[in-house]
Amino acid sequence: MKKKIDLKKLTPIQRAVTLESATEPPFQNEYWNHKERGLYVDILDGTPLFTSEDKFDSGCGWPSFTKPIIEEVILERSDYSHGMIRTEVRSQDSDAHLGHVFDDGPRDKGGLRYCINSASLKFIPYDQLELHGYGEYRKFFKKK
Repeated sequence: MKKKIDLKKLTPIQRAVTLESATEPPFQNEYWNHKERGLYVDILDGTPLFTSEDKFDSGCGWPSFTKPIIEEVILERSDYSHGMIRTEVRSQDSDAHLGHVFDDGPRDKGGLRYCINSASLKFIPYDQLELHGYGEYRKFFKKK
């Protein structure tokens, strides 16, 4: 369920990350160690980005995922900042900066690690997907 957020409601770190391509501190962000089952959506417009099914503990201090929920929701750009070459990840529709993607993820799941800032995400618990208009995304979760 896409819904634009009032940018005035963003916290300073959410604004810095999503609109100014900043990075939040590792191990000091909302979802780095979050283990609840559910959907992670773009904080700016509600686009579904990742599921807890694809989240893993990479030890880096930020939420890490093996893949986006749907490939087309993510844009990748070359990032030459900070004296290195990286691949930046942005949300396709809102153009929010999300984080970066690296090739050091779990080999058995494709080898990618989407290292994402918590400040760019909103979490929707699995048992509240319908309530928030995301019922159709239940199909991306394994049956329990």
